Amino acid sequence: MNPDGPTAALVILPTYNEFDSLPGVLARLRRNVPQAHILVVDDASPDGTGQVADAAAQADANIHVLHRDSKDGLGRAYLAGFRWGLAGGFDPLVEMDADGSHRPEDLPGLLDAIAAGADLAIGSRWVPGGQVINWPRRRKALSRSGNIYAGLMLGLGIKDATAGFRAYRAALLRSLQLDGVQAHGYAFQVNMALAAHQAGAKIVEVPITFPERVTGQSKMTGAIVFEAMWLVTKWGLQRRWRALRRRRT
Repeated sequence: MNPDGPTAALVILPTYNEFDSLPGVLARLRRNVPQAHILVVDDASPDGTGQVADAAAQADANIHVLHRDSKDGLGRAYLAGFRWGLAGGFDPLVEMDADGSHRPEDLPGLLDAIAAGADLAIGSRWVPGGQVINWPRRRKALSRSGNIYAGLMLGLGIKDATAGFRAYRAALLRSLQLDGVQAHGYAFQVNMALAAHQAGAKIVEVPITFPERVTGQSKMTGAIVFEAMWLVTKWGLQRRWRALRRRRT
């Protein structure tokens, strides 16, 4: 680990079977944020994604690879990447998908928001200027309704709490109890947004364009969606119970 200085950004790319999309994403990242470092966190992809990442790292000193033994959830992959990046002195740390749905061309906007004082910059589909491309109406409705529900239950004031394209100031991540993160699937992003909100972080939403992935298959399952709904409901009820107790005392 050899960042270019105390403020070198680290882009964390969790991968599982991203053989086709990873090379293009890496190339676009290097063009759009040439000073940033990239950490590929590969969960033992059987399609050879890890080997593609290793070859890229050998050719480019700004690309690094963290191999994990098995597929263990998106949240745990990001947590491993956060720990690696914090230990290496990187700041800020970026979450980004490797399937092409998060455009590297939008990353400078997130980094600008951090430079302007945000602790957490979220690439948002549902603020003015944000958009999704090639999504069916049902998927748009599911995403919007899930975010509305999370907002009502948790009081975050965030339009896209489920968004997975975001940048964290290193100081914020150090202040959070990362070992206490409960969600490791779809709800991980909501969990982290809630933790940042409770820590008093300055959260800014930056509009992005979110295209449908063109290669590979979605990792979303019914069980992951159920976990998200259950956890958001639990956190919301806990929030209301704490508010009720404060009123009584």
